[in-house]
Amino acid sequence: MPLKATFTTGSTLRHVVVMSATGALGLMSMFMVDLIDILFLSMLAQKEVVAAVGFASSIMFFTISIGIAVSVSATAMVSRAVGRGEKELAKRRATNVLVFGILLSFLIVYFLMPRIPNLLYFLGANGITLDLATSYLQISILGMPAIMVGMIGSGIMRALGDAKRAMYATLISGLVNAVLDPILIFAFGLGLDGAAIASLIARFSMVAIAYYGLVNVHQTLSRFDWLYFSQDFKKIVFITFPAMLTNMSSPLANALVTEHIATFGDDAVAAYSIIGRIIPVVFGGLFALSGAVGPILGQNYGANNFARMQQTLTSAVIYSLSYCLVLCWSLYQLQYWLIETFSASAETASLISFFATYISFSFFFQSLLFIAIATFNNLGSPKTSAWLNFARATLGTWPLIIFFGWFFDAEGIFIGQALGSIIFGCLAFTLARRYIVKLEIAST
Repeated sequence: MPLKATFTTGSTLRHVVVMSATGALGLMSMFMVDLIDILFLSMLAQKEVVAAVGFASSIMFFTISIGIAVSVSATAMVSRAVGRGEKELAKRRATNVLVFGILLSFLIVYFLMPRIPNLLYFLGANGITLDLATSYLQISILGMPAIMVGMIGSGIMRALGDAKRAMYATLISGLVNAVLDPILIFAFGLGLDGAAIASLIARFSMVAIAYYGLVNVHQTLSRFDWLYFSQDFKKIVFITFPAMLTNMSSPLANALVTEHIATFGDDAVAAYSIIGRIIPVVFGGLFALSGAVGPILGQNYGANNFARMQQTLTSAVIYSLSYCLVLCWSLYQLQYWLIETFSASAETASLISFFATYISFSFFFQSLLFIAIATFNNLGSPKTSAWLNFARATLGTWPLIIFFGWFFDAEGIFIGQALGSIIFGCLAFTLARRYIVKLEIAST
């Protein structure tokens, strides 16, 4: 299948919807696998097992964030080359980003492997939990190169407009994990190590799907050349490291909120924890926006089609507004079912209801930030994305939750978060619009 700039023609709204929907399915499959892992491991009736997974996951999150950042670089660089019609350059960049990711992943494994016990101890693991978490992570971390290849491969396929195969990588990986979990945990009696091995095998299934899509279907990879790699290295790093900072800003905001909401008691923490599990399921279609909008913008930037780039932003807003209206209304209708399902106490139920009724629509404004992040990452200004997301995680979170927490207690935490999303969502989207205009003026 020849490389083709599929996003430079046709309905931009349709492209946004298809790319977002397939991306959301992939994300939600990952969330479901995490839930299934915890479900099976909780059946072992050993509380240290579940705690060990929690500690190990906190470290794996940062390694996965690095994989996501490199995939952002792959999407941006390849989509622009495809948009310009430079097929050989697209193949060269796809190959070089893939090699960069593999080398980086081996360096991460080499650095982390001997330090795993110390890192887990620093996070608070000790005793049996430390031993279990160490064993689990020492197996899981071996899959880092496979994760990197799978994510970069998905990013390249999104850059080419092949949203379905990009989705298959995470869907099939999740299916493999879900099937192997009970077999290795219970049938073979491997317990927590069985869950780690299942995850490891599942991650290597991502490599098979990425290889098939890149080599057999799209013929995207070219012969590796160190000279070309050295030429592209700076461009890859220029996008990758700001994207890493962007990804790590959200956990910072969550940590600030968790620390502050804990001052209002266990019921408030329980409400925040339950809402944290609801959000990825309900708003998965919004979290996929960055990965959906990026390739469309990249191809049209390569084709110098600036009017279509502005139209893409408009289509993304229409999509996210429609999505939020439907999903927020559904969440409002289902709030009492959720309260009953989670056996929430009176205070916890009150906070869940408050979120579902008044706060949930603030995710529309957060989606504006996602759209802006995709714009800057894919159009040559990833540092702007990093600063915007970091500012939202700090200035747009900490002062607001403290101020509104004084007046409205635990509900004020949610009000502060929502107001921060509104302010930085509108600001970021406005800057993104202006940035495209700036690029257009510079190109003339």
